[in-house]
Amino acid sequence: MDTKSPDAFRTISEVADDLDIPQHVLRFWETRFSQIKPLKRGGGRRYYRPDDVALLKGIRRLLYGEGYTIKGLQRILKDQGPRHVQAIGRGAPIGAQVAAAVPDMLAPLPLRAGPVDTDHAGEAPPSWRPEAAEPRPSAQERDDIAVLATVLAELAECQRVLRAVLQPQAMGEGA
Repeated sequence: MDTKSPDAFRTISEVADDLDIPQHVLRFWETRFSQIKPLKRGGGRRYYRPDDVALLKGIRRLLYGEGYTIKGLQRILKDQGPRHVQAIGRGAPIGAQVAAAVPDMLAPLPLRAGPVDTDHAGEAPPSWRPEAAEPRPSAQERDDIAVLATVLAELAECQRVLRAVLQPQAMGEGA
């Protein structure tokens, strides 16, 4: 049972236990999120203030609970600031502001006429790759994307075959 005041500083082991993550993950997050700035005392011991803990809780919730990537979370911190992520760490709902920082990966793709790029068939579109600033797609969604990319490549091949068949007919009609 924690007998410290809510305003007391916490050691890295206390924060790691509270967040149920290893201490090395907290140290790693410090290298990826410049907003995490614990006080460092003699011997390099880290002491986390209440705002630091709230920020870490928000980061944990967005990374582990909501599936955001590190780059996606860096974008949220840049666009909306650490106070927004601290509020999420304190239990605030993940509102439209966070959603607005991330494009909707399930929005309908625009259909276009003309040639289709088949050089990257089977690959997820760049906006759906893990480094994008949005939640990671589930395994089922990744499988669905791969199937759709394969179908798209097959349709492009059908289009090429049909053009090859139809072009000689069109030339014969004009003669």
